[in-house]
Amino acid sequence: MQKKYNQFDRASGILLNVSSLPSEYGIGCFSRDADAFVDIAVDMGFHWWQVLPITTIGCGNSPYSGISTYAGNRLYICPAELEKEGLLTADEVNASKYHGEPYKTDYDFARINTERFLRIAFSRVNGEVQKRIDEFRRKQAHWIEDYALFMSLAAVHSTAWWRWEDGLKFRREKDLKQAREEFKEDIDFYVFEQYEFFRQWNDLKARVNARGVEIIGDLPFYVATDSVDVWANPEAFQLDEKLLPKAIAGVPPDAFSKTGQVWGNCLYDFEHMKKNGYKWWRARITHCMELYDALRLDHFRAFYNYFSIPARDYDTAANGVWKKGPADDLVSLVQADNKDALFIAEDLGLIDDECREYIDGTGIPTMRVFQFGFDGTPSSHVPYRYEVNTVAYTGTHDNNTTLGWLYELNEGARNYVLKYCGFKGAGWGAGGPDCGSTKAIIKTLMMSSSSLVVLPYQDMLGYGGDTRMNIPGVAEGNWTYRLPYHLMTTVDRNFFLDLNSTYGRMGHGVKH
Repeated sequence: MQKKYNQFDRASGILLNVSSLPSEYGIGCFSRDADAFVDIAVDMGFHWWQVLPITTIGCGNSPYSGISTYAGNRLYICPAELEKEGLLTADEVNASKYHGEPYKTDYDFARINTERFLRIAFSRVNGEVQKRIDEFRRKQAHWIEDYALFMSLAAVHSTAWWRWEDGLKFRREKDLKQAREEFKEDIDFYVFEQYEFFRQWNDLKARVNARGVEIIGDLPFYVATDSVDVWANPEAFQLDEKLLPKAIAGVPPDAFSKTGQVWGNCLYDFEHMKKNGYKWWRARITHCMELYDALRLDHFRAFYNYFSIPARDYDTAANGVWKKGPADDLVSLVQADNKDALFIAEDLGLIDDECREYIDGTGIPTMRVFQFGFDGTPSSHVPYRYEVNTVAYTGTHDNNTTLGWLYELNEGARNYVLKYCGFKGAGWGAGGPDCGSTKAIIKTLMMSSSSLVVLPYQDMLGYGGDTRMNIPGVAEGNWTYRLPYHLMTTVDRNFFLDLNSTYGRMGHGVKH
């Protein structure tokens, strides 16, 4: 019997990562440009804003391989907001402005710039600000101390934590105490960094919510092996006596890849976690529910069963095996911890019948992606199959833009898609805010039964593949799409307001 989880009211949302927002600092951040984006969304009748993980980024600037499941991405801290606290001058804020390419995120500039202005601001922390930092530090003690120490040590060692000297690698208390004393100032700096991140995020979220918009966050299933989470909680992961992974994550070979995908993340020791009531996982999700109004659970199938690849096999997933996950042992506890929470189960990719039965049985809303509905095989992603308890997308952050995808299709498949969506005439490939083909596809989703429809902003603007956010399996060059302010405002507001009004998507909130 399917369980009754919280569901979305009939509504719509926009997918746009924080890094993609306009700003003057080389990367989207918690600036007033975010407020301008939300104002535009409200004008069009949207009530949800979906972001990618706002935690620290990792290899290839990916928000899905960060070094902490708790710590926020410092690159999103806005210097203008620091000026309001009296920690930067107007001249210093102006000196932080970026004068390069406005259409791409410049991570190199952002890293250097953010380190510089945060160090200046930290040097000016006064009594009142320090009191607020101390209060934040007390409330976040379960993770902030480990994070601040880890960052301080990582900056000195410039290598993965399992290559540190044994005293630090194995977290011997004597060595940790000595390190805390030696790096006290750096530790205090990283605490300040996180205080400021969460102060700015919470202020922004309050303004967003006040405008009638709620935020959907995103939680990666795995954490990076070279992360503070694994270093501080080695017992929660499948590690050997040298604290190296016994096995790693990925997915098996399929029609698209003869060797499968090897992600390299270490795996959880769910048997150990079960003994303490899955304390680590539950605290992680509860933390997320304090940051967002709803949460997308990435790679949800791994709660049921996960793919385990021998740690030596970094080039192939062929020798991997499926292993049982915690399923309801954990998921039911998470739901009990967060009774009013809205979750989205990411159920894309390889899902067998047993796994499908489990996912559907949870009652958690699942995803439908328009682009996946037209590969020539029967699929739940075709819009006429959408059920009410689903969240529909034209594409996700891992897909090409809808216009880019149309260009990739062969002529027959493309003609069928356009016919399905009622697009007639020529000019399907003419991009921009007036792009008829992408508007026809978006209208088809908005008409569907899915309670929530989420649209990437690039699709709303009719942009091509050059604005794609991520190409899975490609290590470099992703996550760089940025939206300049003058282009953000060109979206066809009347068109989207009419869609939301006509197809009953002006509401928002929780349906119990």
